[in-house]
Amino acid sequence: MALVATYLDSVTMTTPPSSRRSRVLVALAVAAVVVQLAVPYWPVVTVEGPVSWTDKVVHLLVFAVPTYAVGRALGSVRAAVVAFALHAPVSELVQHFLLPGRSGDVWDAVVDLVGVGLAAAVLVVGTRLRRW
Repeated sequence: MALVATYLDSVTMTTPPSSRRSRVLVALAVAAVVVQLAVPYWPVVTVEGPVSWTDKVVHLLVFAVPTYAVGRALGSVRAAVVAFALHAPVSELVQHFLLPGRSGDVWDAVVDLVGVGLAAAVLVVGTRLRRW
């Protein structure tokens, strides 16, 4: 874990975005976080789709998109990863213990963390490509 944290520290995004671009990134990050906070805590959620794993795809996207957006807006992969990696299990515990009609699922938390990891990988690779 220390190796991952050190690597994430070494790839802090150093190229500051333009002022207009920065405002757009912040607005997108805020919107993504609002959606991300609404979805896990909505009173009753029924996700139906053409396949049985649609719920897991929603979980993946609900954590990957805001992790990526916040990472870009803050210019810090580490801050985004830590925040959303902590929120993944917490959201499932809140659903299980505090929200009537909802239940926490360990596999949902795992998929949430996979989404955070994918977003982190995209941020790191993107940063490396932009430096090239």
